[in-house]
Parts: sequence; structure tokens; C-alpha cells
Amino acid sequence: MIQDKIAQIREEIINFDLQNSTQLEDFRIKFLGSKNCIKDLFSDLKNVANEDKKVLGLELNSLKILAEEKFNSFQYDQKGNKSLNKRIDVSRPSESSPVGSHHPLSLVRDEIIGIFKRIGFTISEGPEIEDDWHNFSALNFPPEHPARDMQDTFFIQKDEREMALRTHTSSVQVRVMESTPPPIRTISPGRVYRNEAISARAHCFFHQIEGLYIDKGVSFADLKQTLLHFAKEMFGSQAQIRMRPSYFPFTEPSAEVDVSCSLCNQKGCNVCKYSGWLEIMGCGMVDPNVLTACGIDAKKYSGFAFGMGVERIAQLKYRVADLRMYSENDARFLKQFQSGI
Repeated sequence: MIQDKIAQIREEIINFDLQNSTQLEDFRIKFLGSKNCIKDLFSDLKNVANEDKKVLGLELNSLKILAEEKFNSFQYDQKGNKSLNKRIDVSRPSESSPVGSHHPLSLVRDEIIGIFKRIGFTISEGPEIEDDWHNFSALNFPPEHPARDMQDTFFIQKDEREMALRTHTSSVQVRVMESTPPPIRTISPGRVYRNEAISARAHCFFHQIEGLYIDKGVSFADLKQTLLHFAKEMFGSQAQIRMRPSYFPFTEPSAEVDVSCSLCNQKGCNVCKYSGWLEIMGCGMVDPNVLTACGIDAKKYSGFAFGMGVERIAQLKYRVADLRMYSENDARFLKQFQSGI
């Protein structure tokens, strides 16, 4: 009977004496080899009644697993015993492991976020693939605006809709304004994309942090004081800022912000092009059309917005001349920032 053979082989497996590699090989050949005795029992299943095949098949599988477990267990013990027999010099110094470091962009991003969190800004995040409304239309970009052109934006098809890789994190601010009643005080860090040629001064992707503050009675003076506080926290208490008139579709009035060059103390150097100032961000008062598009009463509320490139701030802080170095994953470059952990 096949049941008796199964019981007999199970007993043999349990009682098989394994003491050395020779006995282990004998065990493998008999119970796990290409012509082992368990395989013969599987061949005998064809002579068993159909109603008994399932039960006997399970028993044979259990028998095979029992043999494999005993074989593997002895192999593990053998390896363990060999390692224990090696002479260990406990006085030998251990091998040093290389210490990792945070990426310079992560260090600068976290520092910027920390500055604004300390004055009450929250953090908002959103998708990197955006529709036309959140990336352009709600931000007062008319249909003919150059930023909609293929030379600036990566357009993709998603679910039969034309979408875009976001060109700024202002799209996150739109989502916040649509879902959150004022007062709003938030910053939006994230990666953005532009269809530009990669060079030492430009890349097809980079990182931004944009800020938004909306409440009753918010003025341009509030914006200037907020950015002056940021500059002093980021670049030192001696830092000063200046604001130059500019244009952005979603703010009016708009300005570019320069910070005093800390490398030359405004005396003039090749970094600031001998002007004593370094451009760091754009800003302005939120255009009433943007507030209205997002469902906020522009007659009751006002606000300001600003945006900066993390790479730009890191470039000024660490004097990195080539933006491509941030994304090349060169360990020699990253190793310089170990002290920033």
C-alpha cells in the first residue's frame, strides 16, 4: 500500500543520521535526487483511486517538504559551525562605513521652509501633472500668453485630455484658494518643469518654493517686511533687499527682489556682476482676477505671493556655479555637504 510506503519513508527521513557532508550527500540522493524514492511514490499515484489521489498527493508533498527542511537545516548548521571555528581578533578596529549626507537642495529647501514655518506659514503640496485651469487659466494667463507655448511647457496626453507638467508651484496655491477660506498663509515647495535647454545656468526641471498670504487688509508693506525677514534669516542679519518693478500675470503690482551680496558686502564682485545685488525671487500682490477665479471675494480680501528657485538660493549660499551638478549624483560633490546633516 502506498500509505505504508509513505509512513516508512517518513520514518527514515526523521531517523536518518546526518553528521558530515558525506552523509548529507547520501541523504540528498536518496530523498531529493533526480531518482529519489519520493518521486517514485508520485509515479504510483496513477494507480490510486481518484477519490484518494488528493489526500495522498498532499501527504507526498508534506513528505518532500520534510526532507528539504532537514537537508537545509543541516546545511545551515554546517555553515554556522564553520564560521564559529574561525579565529576572531576582537582587538582589531572595525571597518569604517562611509557617512552619507543630505543633498544641498534638501538642506536649502528645509532651511527655507523652517524660516517661513516659524512665522506661521503652513506647507501645501499638489500634483506635478496639472490641467490648464490650475497651471494657467486660474492664474490670469490669457490664451495667447507665451508661457503656454510648447517651447516653455511640457504637454502630455492623459485620459484623452491635454495636461502639462507644472511650470510653477502656483498651481498648488490655486488648489489651496479653491478649498480653503481666508485667512490663508502657506508655502508650496516642489519640483517644476520647463522645456529649456540644459546648461550651467538652466535645467529642464528645478525646485521652487512659493508663498501665499491672503487676509483682510494685506498690503505691499506686509510683503516687503516678510521678505526682508526671510533675507536676514537666510543670508545673515546684515542682509538688505531691494524691489524692482516687474510683471507677472497673477500679481499686480509685481516686483523682482534682490538681496545684498554677502560675498563682497556690496562692494562689487564677479558673482554679483559688480552691482552689489543678487536677484533671488519674484513677488507681488495677488491680482484680483486670480482671487475671483478661485472663489475669493476680491473686494473683501487682498494678498501677496512670492516665489523663489531653491537652486538659485543654494547657488548663492554654496557658490555652486553649474546647476547641472545638483542632478548628476556625483559623490565627490555631495560629500562636501556632510556637515549639513
